[in-house]
Amino acid sequence: MKMEIVRLHPGDDALVMRVADDVFDEPVRPDRLASYLRESGHFMIVALADGVVVGQCAAVIHRHPDKVSELYIDEVGVSPAFQRHGIARKMLDAMFAIGRENGCEEAWVGTEPDNGAARALYESRKEPHGPAESFVMYVYEL
Repeated sequence: MKMEIVRLHPGDDALVMRVADDVFDEPVRPDRLASYLRESGHFMIVALADGVVVGQCAAVIHRHPDKVSELYIDEVGVSPAFQRHGIARKMLDAMFAIGRENGCEEAWVGTEPDNGAARALYESRKEPHGPAESFVMYVYEL
């Protein structure tokens, strides 16, 4: 099986039409993906196994007037059949490189307290600023 980690660019949406189970939360809509990839500061990395997307990592640059730019890792997903093979780690490495290339000095990611697999991945990364922070999140319907 040929495995590749690929950064998507505008026009690459055809690469995401064959997706393994549970990589994304919902089916990928081509119009949404195209819009996402065209947006400045939005990035997506996918893991392809023989042309099928088996993992994805999406991130956005947050620019601030009073702080350093930071890369927000919005989503990381790997099909259960492909977990525990270092795919998420490789996608994060590629995304961190994109963040550095774009002037980000920090990256951050959040997960649910009971998501043991995600927490193990994030806690295994080198040089975190410290232990996981707790925060409260509010979601508003618009």
